[in-house]
Amino acid sequence: MKKISMKLLVLFLASAIVLAGCNSSTTGNNDEVVIGVTQIVEHPSLDAAFDGFKKALEENGYKDGENVKYNVQIAQGEQSNSVSIANNFVADKVDLIFANSTPSAQTALQATKEEGDIPVVFTSVTDPVGAGLIEAFDKPGANITGTSDNHPESISNTIEFMINELNVKKIGVLYNAGEQNSIVQVEAVEEVAKNNGAEIVTASVSTSAEVKQAAESLIGRVDAIYVPTDNTVVSAFQTVVTVANEQKLPLFAGELDSMEQGAVAASGFSYYDLGYQTGLMAVQILKGEKKPSEIPAAYPESFKLVINKAAAEAQGVELKDSWKDIAEIFEGN
Repeated sequence: MKKISMKLLVLFLASAIVLAGCNSSTTGNNDEVVIGVTQIVEHPSLDAAFDGFKKALEENGYKDGENVKYNVQIAQGEQSNSVSIANNFVADKVDLIFANSTPSAQTALQATKEEGDIPVVFTSVTDPVGAGLIEAFDKPGANITGTSDNHPESISNTIEFMINELNVKKIGVLYNAGEQNSIVQVEAVEEVAKNNGAEIVTASVSTSAEVKQAAESLIGRVDAIYVPTDNTVVSAFQTVVTVANEQKLPLFAGELDSMEQGAVAASGFSYYDLGYQTGLMAVQILKGEKKPSEIPAAYPESFKLVINKAAAEAQGVELKDSWKDIAEIFEGN
C-alpha cells in the first residue's frame, strides 16, 4: 500500500507542476522568444522605431526579460557587418528578425533564403519593392513583410513648401549614393523640383565622416539644403546643422526626428509610431495568427508638416503667420 501511495503521490506532484506551468501566464507566451534586431547605424529615427516596436510587443504579452529576448546588433554603417549579423541570426535560429533600415532588411532577407522558416519584419525602408525586399505591398513574399518610411506625399509636401513659401530655386541634396532608399528619394526630389521650376544640386557621401565637407561644398551654390531619410547623413546630422546655422542656409529634413535636431521643417511622421505599427505585424507572426506573406506591407498611417521655430530663427527664416494654417510649430529647445 505504501508503494502504491508513493507512486500516486509522485504522479500527482508531476501533474501539478505541469498544470502550474501551463497556467503561469495569461498571455499564452510562456516560451522565451528570441528576436534578432539588425540596424545599420544608431540615430534618433531608427532608435525611436525600435522603441515603438518593443512597445507593441510588450502591450501584447511579450515582455523584455520575461518571455522575449532582443539580440540587438548595430552594423556601424558597414554593409559587411550587416551581412555577418544576419548570418549569425540564422545560425542561432532566432524566432524572428527585426530589420531596421533598407541595408539591414536586404541582408536579412538574403541570409534567410535557405532558412525560409525565419520570418523577417522590416521598417525604415523607403522603397521595399525597388530594394528587392517584396514583390508588391499586397504580396510581400514568403517570409518577409514590414513598413515603409516613405509616405507618398511627404517629399512633395516639403519640397513644394521650400519652393512656394521660401522662393527656393536651387536645392542642395545630401545623400549616400550607396543607399537604395536615398537614390529613390533624390529622384523624387528632382522630379518635384523640376515640376515647380526649381533644380537640385547633389552632394554625395559614402561615410558619416564626409558629411560636413559635403555640406560645406553646397555653400554659395544653393538656396537651401534638403536631407532625405539617409542613414549615413542623418547619423551625422548635427554637422549639417552647424553649417546651416553658420551660413544662414535653410535646412530641411525628410523626417521629424531630424527636424527636431535643427532643420527648419519636415513633412513626416513619428518613427516611434511606425515601429509600433511594425511591431503589431510581428505580434501576429509570433502568435501564429498570420504568416508574413499574409500581412501586406504598409506605409505610415499619417504624416504632417512641422516647422522648427528655433531652427528657422537660427538659419535666417522669418516665420509667416499663414504657416500656422498648414503646419504645426515646434518650439524647439
